[in-house]
Amino acid sequence: MTECSRSGFTFAAHFSRRVEASFEGGAMTSDAGGLLLREADRRLNLLGRLAACFVDGRNRDLVKHPVREMVAQRVYGLALGYEDLNDHEQLRKDPVMQVLAGSAETDKPLAGKSTLNRLERGGAPDRYRKIVCRPEAMDQLLVDVFVESFDAPPAEIVLDLDTTDLELHGRQEGRFFHGYYDEYCYLPLYIFCGDQLLCARLRQANIDASAGSLAEVERIVGQIRLRWPETRIILRGDSGFCRDELMDWCERRQGVHYVFGMARNERLRRIIAGSLAEAAVSYRQTLRPARVFTEFQHTTTTGSWSRSRRVVAKAEHIEGKQNPRYVVTSLPGEQWPAQSLYEDLYCARGDMENRIKEQYQLFAGRVSAETMRANQLRLYLSAMAYVLVNGLRRLGLKATELARAEAATIRTRLFKIGALVQVSVRRVRLSMASSYPWQTLFAQV
Repeated sequence: MTECSRSGFTFAAHFSRRVEASFEGGAMTSDAGGLLLREADRRLNLLGRLAACFVDGRNRDLVKHPVREMVAQRVYGLALGYEDLNDHEQLRKDPVMQVLAGSAETDKPLAGKSTLNRLERGGAPDRYRKIVCRPEAMDQLLVDVFVESFDAPPAEIVLDLDTTDLELHGRQEGRFFHGYYDEYCYLPLYIFCGDQLLCARLRQANIDASAGSLAEVERIVGQIRLRWPETRIILRGDSGFCRDELMDWCERRQGVHYVFGMARNERLRRIIAGSLAEAAVSYRQTLRPARVFTEFQHTTTTGSWSRSRRVVAKAEHIEGKQNPRYVVTSLPGEQWPAQSLYEDLYCARGDMENRIKEQYQLFAGRVSAETMRANQLRLYLSAMAYVLVNGLRRLGLKATELARAEAATIRTRLFKIGALVQVSVRRVRLSMASSYPWQTLFAQV
């Protein structure tokens, strides 16, 4: 058992040594590595522009915590692993968090949980809510950061579209029980290009997976076209986005293509019956999974497609069963043969699942506010925390062992560093732990 005295705590002996502890270390932090995020923000100019996405209707003579400071406090908190607003009752006094938030007075605490909550709740301005976010400005900021990451216009980019489920545990606005996910949830739409986030749109779950995707794609493509008029753009998604309006929109625009998965059905199976039989023969001969690729022009019998389109099929036979897969595309066969289109282009969309998983690591699933507007703002803040961490990964970690590490790994290895904090009139000095195991990696960033 621990013994307590005025000088501290005494623990059981360890290898004949007495172990003592006390709260006399002075000002310390466990997030010294967060300074790397601050340097990433200096390169991206992200948080300043994010703060400009809010309209502050407060009396400036009475403001203690500027929007810029509160937004930075919240985004840095998410990136450093602090999910709940209640965490900021302690974090507001952390000297490193004060430095990150840009506070000019390190002897005064940052905004508390109630003030930050009023920021997050959003909604129409009233007596208690005088800070209002502009969602359209945040949407534009995500695309701007993406475009700015290139030194020159790329010849081609691929935009990945996908949805996920954000489970609900209360009676939030817009809650709906989704049969596939077997839970009450929201169904947000995400759009990525590689590891860069371009859209995080919160939606109710009582909709088709592709609902609203055309409007988001049109907005993003229009914004990209202003800077890169000659870049070829390919939309990529699973069968949830195989909808005529989205494909028709691409086909009517120069330099915009698509490759979408298709749901399996008996009509498609009959069309590739010969290829399935060929794959079965190969499997019986080798006892290994066999693939045969084929393609054909296809249209739906129900008239849901406005025209005939190119469909690539993978006729696969694995142990005990057939496993056909189909994709529809506007890309020409001379540029993308069937096998290459499926294996090299379409299957690469699987990496987006890792990017969505990182959203959960940055608490995008925290949608416990009453209104969808407030939950959308929380989703934006998590998205901005991801953009910040990904900016550090892209700009500072590209030549290190963490070049492809996930956000949670980067947080554990680079941000969670214990340090003694010394504050003077002219500077804040951090004496980081000598036992920190990744000092060489930290120096490379």
